[in-house]
Amino acid sequence: MDNWTFGVTMIVVGMGGTLLTLLILSLLMSVLKKVFPYKKEVEKAN
Repeated sequence: MDNWTFGVTMIVVGMGGTLLTLLILSLLMSVLKKVFPYKKEVEKAN
């Protein structure tokens, strides 16, 4: 494998890994939003 092929392979693997990690985090946040929906706190009138 020459330097160009190795370089392109590393770029693809690096960017692919980064995008895959971002996709997993996005899916995890979506699941957590559904499990724990946002509720506004009711202010107490004193």
